[in-house]
Amino acid sequence: MEIRFLGTGAGRPAKERNVSSIALMLPQECGGFWLIDAGEGTQHQLLQTPLKLNKLEAVFITHLHGDHVYGLPGLLSSRSYHEGSGPLRLFGPEGVKELVHDMFRHTSSALDYELIVEELAEGVIYKDECMTVEAAPLKHRVPSWGYRFTEKNKPGPLLTGKLKALGVPPGPLYGRLKAGGTVTLDDGTLVKGEDVVGPAVKGRIITVLGDTIPCDCAVVLAKDADVLVHEATFREGMEEKAHKYGHSTTVQAAVTAREAGAGQLLMTHFSSRYSHADLPSLELEARRVFPNSFAAADFKVFKVESKT
Repeated sequence: MEIRFLGTGAGRPAKERNVSSIALMLPQECGGFWLIDAGEGTQHQLLQTPLKLNKLEAVFITHLHGDHVYGLPGLLSSRSYHEGSGPLRLFGPEGVKELVHDMFRHTSSALDYELIVEELAEGVIYKDECMTVEAAPLKHRVPSWGYRFTEKNKPGPLLTGKLKALGVPPGPLYGRLKAGGTVTLDDGTLVKGEDVVGPAVKGRIITVLGDTIPCDCAVVLAKDADVLVHEATFREGMEEKAHKYGHSTTVQAAVTAREAGAGQLLMTHFSSRYSHADLPSLELEARRVFPNSFAAADFKVFKVESKT
């Protein structure tokens, strides 16, 4: 799994960064990718990556401020021109259905694929054979949500040394035992899968928060996450301004990561007052509180490794 930042700026596009959008590459066996937010110009940012719209399977909107949704019209429309575009799920706060409906009604646009729009409720909002997605409300000037993406646990590895000692021949029997089955050997020995398979591999957890001031729900969503993506609109010392506009500072993001026991903090949604040259100092502020902190930049890719 990988996180690819398509836009890391707050409020409006800047020369060095676009507004909010993040691509989450799903596990290889699941294929495709998901988007979290779609600020203005998101489809243009995608053109600078290997990602194709016909591989986009879901979009998760954190809140309806323009710098998080103004890229939706073009993105959804352009997807119709990509062969093989299957159904697309769109999740977002109350009002996202009306937004999409009016957008297409007033522009006389039509899609060549099924668009499934779902407005958020707290708890599990989506589940398939690979991932579970939970949502919870945050604290911002408008309803803003955070998402917790949890990968399904994977079966543990076969204990080949134990299999050889028991006399299990390589081949189909290995697959049956890996799946948790039971086999009987020629000499009558009964071998159970649970006895020759190691502990399950814990699924990775990625938490992505919308715009927010520090709040309890942020910590709950990020509990034991391998990666927490948190806005850091302002630097340390600007807590009063951040609170006024419903945002967080670098240090506040780091405190949330520390309290949640997250493995890694990726900061994004930086004010246009900060240039790329400021990113190292913003990282240092956060690292004094949470050492494994990083400032994201447009097109930067982070591999998601399990912290256990």
